[in-house]
Amino acid sequence: MSRKRYLRLTVAMALAAGAVFTSVAPQARALDSRDKMRREAASQSTKAAKVFDAIMQVPDKAIPTDLIAKARAIAVFPEVLKIAFTVGGEGGRGLVSRRRPDGTWSSPVFLRAGGPSVGAQIGASSTDLFLLIMNDESIESLMKDRVELGGDAGVAAGPVGRHAGAATDALMHAAILSYSRSRGLFAGVDVKGIVVKPEDDLNLAVYNKTAEELFKEPADSGIDADLNAFPRTLTRYTGQS
Repeated sequence: MSRKRYLRLTVAMALAAGAVFTSVAPQARALDSRDKMRREAASQSTKAAKVFDAIMQVPDKAIPTDLIAKARAIAVFPEVLKIAFTVGGEGGRGLVSRRRPDGTWSSPVFLRAGGPSVGAQIGASSTDLFLLIMNDESIESLMKDRVELGGDAGVAAGPVGRHAGAATDALMHAAILSYSRSRGLFAGVDVKGIVVKPEDDLNLAVYNKTAEELFKEPADSGIDADLNAFPRTLTRYTGQS
């Protein structure tokens, strides 16, 4: 083989290898990014499970179990910081699990929250937010688009304690009951003005579906057992297997 032909063949092979690399590299980056988001989703579910379990360990100061029994869905935003609730902020990450007709809980759908501060209980320290969603219409609103609590969706500070739910029938007319835990203190909290919307980048990475699609057909994922940590925790407090 002549030197000139050898050089041409070498250049052609190098160009072909470069073409393969440039086509494979973006795919590899996309897969790495998706795996990272799945790990983030599992971490969110684990955090939500831990904070929900923590408040329910003291029944006399927890969310009343009769209200949990009536909730159509439960959302948790663990470790939210005050800075996440500046005007236009979207730093509060959370999730929601929906009750199925058989009483079990769906794999979580991921959400973001932002807007004004949620009152005096929210300080500079980390705060956990909890929402009991009492009807299917409010769940659908959360899944479709941004929803302003207290505006688009009626919300009230939830009662606390073992029998508080039975004594506050008026609260049962609220679409959403809200709670917070900050610096070890747990109580109902006014969250009017906070905007909640789907975090569909995360939902698509985990389920290949948007939140709206997941409302129509709740999904279960076997990607990571930790992903279902939150619905498993809810199951312990609703007696469903």
